[in-house]
Amino acid sequence: MSSPDSTALPTDLAGWLARLEQQHPVSIELGLERVAAVAERMGLLDAPIAARLISVAGTNGKGSTVAMLEALARAHGLTTATYTSPHLLRYNERLRLDGVEADDDTLIAGFHAVETARLGGEPISLTYFEAGTLAALHSIAQHAPQLAILEVGLGGRLDAVNILDADVAMVTTVAQDHAAFLGTDIEQIGREKAGIMRTGRPAVLGSTTLPASVRQHAESLGAPLFALGEQVTRSEPDANGEWQWRGSIAAHTADNPPRLDHLPDPGLPLDNAASALQALALAGIALDAERCRQGLAEVQLAGRMQWLGNWCLDVAHNPHAAHYVARRLDARGCAGTRYALFGMLADKDASGVVVELAGQVDAWVTVSLEGERARSAAALAETLTASGQPLAHCADSVAAGVAWLNEHLGGDDQVLVCGSFFTVAEALGEWQAGRLIESPVVAQPSVAQPSVAEDASTRDKEGSA
Repeated sequence: MSSPDSTALPTDLAGWLARLEQQHPVSIELGLERVAAVAERMGLLDAPIAARLISVAGTNGKGSTVAMLEALARAHGLTTATYTSPHLLRYNERLRLDGVEADDDTLIAGFHAVETARLGGEPISLTYFEAGTLAALHSIAQHAPQLAILEVGLGGRLDAVNILDADVAMVTTVAQDHAAFLGTDIEQIGREKAGIMRTGRPAVLGSTTLPASVRQHAESLGAPLFALGEQVTRSEPDANGEWQWRGSIAAHTADNPPRLDHLPDPGLPLDNAASALQALALAGIALDAERCRQGLAEVQLAGRMQWLGNWCLDVAHNPHAAHYVARRLDARGCAGTRYALFGMLADKDASGVVVELAGQVDAWVTVSLEGERARSAAALAETLTASGQPLAHCADSVAAGVAWLNEHLGGDDQVLVCGSFFTVAEALGEWQAGRLIESPVVAQPSVAQPSVAEDASTRDKEGSA
């Protein structure tokens, strides 16, 4: 039987994704030596891939920060490229060029370039995520945007994205997650996240509760710090939902800081919005108030407090993210029963998530997920019972859970779909197929979604779900 390296190269995206799954013995292997060697062969380290580069690391909030950076930059007329992971429905979601998902041909060209370089000397084995990252960087370099925004996958210092030097580094939040790879020492996790920072280049700290190690690492590098609550501040929304931002850049004095007023609520964490504005200012973008309002009003991000009628979809899969979701649900209220359609992977802190959401959920519907890291609905039910939470139903799948809820929901009831990217992705698939019934009583504007593709099995090769 021939090895993957000696077989004919695929001609379609599904074939490439299947090939990438098979060419490395483990799905996650932190380290930069292999990926940097292939990047050097590809010429990705010879020159910047974009005029400006912002990298975003953190436990939670990366996706929303990237989405707001992109929307704000595009509102200012910049050409952009963004790279994120994991995807929900289609691998194409991971790479966006000028606000549009990359088409199959663009992705395939990137994979082909990676494979040519990988086998262009002594063969170098790459993980699924590493190959995908290099392919995305190749496509971005070909596009040559005015601003590239890269979401760091798992960790920071040893993540494949970190082979490039960002002009501005951002750390959104630091909390425990991926303990098998990052450990449980919060200070060490902070040091890993801060590993994306560079000597003398600005770093934005997007939370007021980051571990001390993040700041210490920045200071050891001489990286100028712009921290939320210090150089960067924001107000709470007023009665009209508007808020104010104050930032800091060298062109302004302490007595005359850059400021933006009457900003709309983007429906995403305002700490991330404030940090995104600061990062753009540090990247040399002259912030225009009206264009900032436009960008924040138009930003969209699937699976983050996304309302489809009376169904709320959020990929929260750790206690820190669940805490944010609970606060948003509390502010919204519910006139009927609020259910949680709950599916999590076995290596996630289900008990911690339940504790955070307990005050906002009246009844739980547990669902089983598939795959090597799956956790059954019955196991989740045991977690709920141990926490004294009311279990409404156990379902063998997300689809079965959606079907049960469709039969039991009243007009004033709500459903929170959460616990994993897998859970939300499958619920979105049910919605697109017309099997998730939205209540007309409390319908809300929904985010436009991409089409369903056949690559769902490859969604979680980085362990983020």
